[in-house]
Amino acid sequence: MFIVQLRFAGNKGQAGQYMEGHKQWLQRGFDDGVFLLAGSLQPNVGGGIVAHNTSLADLESRVNDDPFVAEDVVSAEILEIAPSRADRRLEFLLG
Repeated sequence: MFIVQLRFAGNKGQAGQYMEGHKQWLQRGFDDGVFLLAGSLQPNVGGGIVAHNTSLADLESRVNDDPFVAEDVVSAEILEIAPSRADRRLEFLLG
């Protein structure tokens, strides 16, 4: 399982220009069963994604395809989590 942090970077002011492509990229992640949750990092510092059902290499490639990443609107950091405990509602994440 992974946490993807997308923090605003040098071209933050151009976010609007790439927003539609970013939204389409997010939808592909959900449609492919990789993204579980996505939302804004507060206060207005970027976004975050919870991902699973993928490898680190594949997720890195997917993240690099995000127009926000490609156009330096955000910088991405991927954190890998090896879950060992979960609430019953999230036990599917334990593998």
